[in-house]
Amino acid sequence: MHANLGRQAYFLSKLPPTFPIEMNFFKRPIDEMPAQGLEQHAQYSSAAPFPHIVMDDFFQADVLRTLLSEFPELGKEAGDINYVNPNESKFASKGEGRLGPGARELVHLLNSQPFLEYLQNLTGIKETLIPDPYLEGGGYHQIKPGGFLKVHVDFHKHRLMNLDRRINVLVYLNEDWKEEYGGHFELWERDMSKCAVRIAPLFNRMAIFSTTDYSWHGHPDALKCPPDRSRRSLALYYYTNGRPADEISPENRTRITTTFTAREGIDSSDMKRYNGLVNFANDVLPPFAVRWIKKFRKG
Repeated sequence: MHANLGRQAYFLSKLPPTFPIEMNFFKRPIDEMPAQGLEQHAQYSSAAPFPHIVMDDFFQADVLRTLLSEFPELGKEAGDINYVNPNESKFASKGEGRLGPGARELVHLLNSQPFLEYLQNLTGIKETLIPDPYLEGGGYHQIKPGGFLKVHVDFHKHRLMNLDRRINVLVYLNEDWKEEYGGHFELWERDMSKCAVRIAPLFNRMAIFSTTDYSWHGHPDALKCPPDRSRRSLALYYYTNGRPADEISPENRTRITTTFTAREGIDSSDMKRYNGLVNFANDVLPPFAVRWIKKFRKG
């Protein structure tokens, strides 16, 4: 108990003193968010190559700097996840255990009713949105020099809650990020013919997008930042109980693993062979074996 009070006191000491903590995270009052979602719905739903929106300065910069100061060097504790395979080279936290007090408070706010109503209005999703208290696949993400995340669509079913994944929210925490560092978040055409949108992972930038069978995205090229830098972000995912049939093919509805695809003429034959084995496993093996393979892929 005393340790929790100490962490809260530390975080509160870093915030501007003139507003309640809930108001300090966001540029606009939290109770205005549902209306903001309605204002941005047309922009979101009409975006190509699939529904998405990118916003700068959604949060108070001082608050995000506190989150950045808390961000650990991932890969140094037993609970950290290290993805190492032809599809990805990155680090991630697991659950809330590695989150600092500021990040934990922000995650709770982003999983609260006002922000859920914002996402509901922004996306136009009819089914009730459900946050993920387990942060399955979410939380802190860190990509170090030479790291990458090849183009993919996300798993469709939550492994523990058996819910349908519908929305990704990515908050970037990279101050003074230079264009030559790379690390752009890419959105690809449905037929994988080309990259349609490139988004630099700049500090206080938030990307929100819908996840379906055709929402191909990634950070496919090796990161070129200096050795003392890394690409850092906070990721949250949102779910529903059921979804429109046209978003997911019948054979993929229960898929709990990420689907990667190689860029023609760019990515290696090793990646194609590796994904052929993973896809075969998803098609023919029982769920417990697929879960084991997913664990193996994390290195």
